[in-house]
Amino acid sequence: SVVIQECYVQNTAREYAKLYAAEAEPLEGFGEVPEIIPIFLIHRPTNNIPYATVEEELVGEFVKYSVKDGKEVNFLRRDSEAGQKCCTFQHWVYEKTNGNLLVTDMQGVGMKLTDVGIATLAKGYKGFKGNCSFSFIEQFRALHQCNEYCEMLGLKSLRTSHQKQRKATSTKSKNLPNSSTLKKMVPKKTREPRDFISS
Repeated sequence: SVVIQECYVQNTAREYAKLYAAEAEPLEGFGEVPEIIPIFLIHRPTNNIPYATVEEELVGEFVKYSVKDGKEVNFLRRDSEAGQKCCTFQHWVYEKTNGNLLVTDMQGVGMKLTDVGIATLAKGYKGFKGNCSFSFIEQFRALHQCNEYCEMLGLKSLRTSHQKQRKATSTKSKNLPNSSTLKKMVPKKTREPRDFISS
């Protein structure tokens, strides 16, 4: 059922968000980390809609921090702290899963998020299949612009050499002391995901 799938997706994304928080919170200057609120499945056998979900009500301005198809420009995503940290979370998950999984549709009030989606490559990831098209992964890779939080977490830029922007190049050379560090980082990409994920 769609409702069960929705629960499964949001609670899977929530587990990734907890791991992200554990890595990001101790970093000096990172501050508050976005949280995906839990969603609970309830079964009502006598009701004509037997499954429903229950979650905390979010009060305040509801904002979409990431967009499914990249067609919409959202300044809050780019300019707000929560928006930037959501983009960093997407980048972090993308890197952790070796580009196989992406949390999409990040939306909520402030740092509390709900109703998220997950895109996986066609074969899925570790037995999990997302509920969004894998084209979102390609669009994310093309559209994501690293911010200071990506830098704090030491995430690798997604810009390939043919689409490097001047700005991306200058920040890159500042952060990487020399080209040999870059060479050491590259082979990771070719490894099978299960070699490099500790979970």
